[in-house]
Amino acid sequence: MKVKKVPMRMCLGCQEMKPKKELIRVVKNKENEISLDFTGKKPGRGAYICKSLACFEKAKKGKKLERAFEMPIGPEIYSALEQQLEADNDK
Repeated sequence: MKVKKVPMRMCLGCQEMKPKKELIRVVKNKENEISLDFTGKKPGRGAYICKSLACFEKAKKGKKLERAFEMPIGPEIYSALEQQLEADNDK
């Protein structure tokens, strides 16, 4: 029986390596549009954040997403990400 390898990614907030499925992916496509990717399958460059508000706040304060994508990030992306995290934490 073969053991399946679990893909690990680093959270931008806490800098910890975690399984890809436990993180939220933010993706930048070829047209330099930033969007949230909950399936993990959208094409483009991805950056990952834990599903915790503390990690989100740390990443936002340190401008980690801007650095990862080498471009400014609009407030609508941050608010969409924050709303998603709050919805996940309410469950």
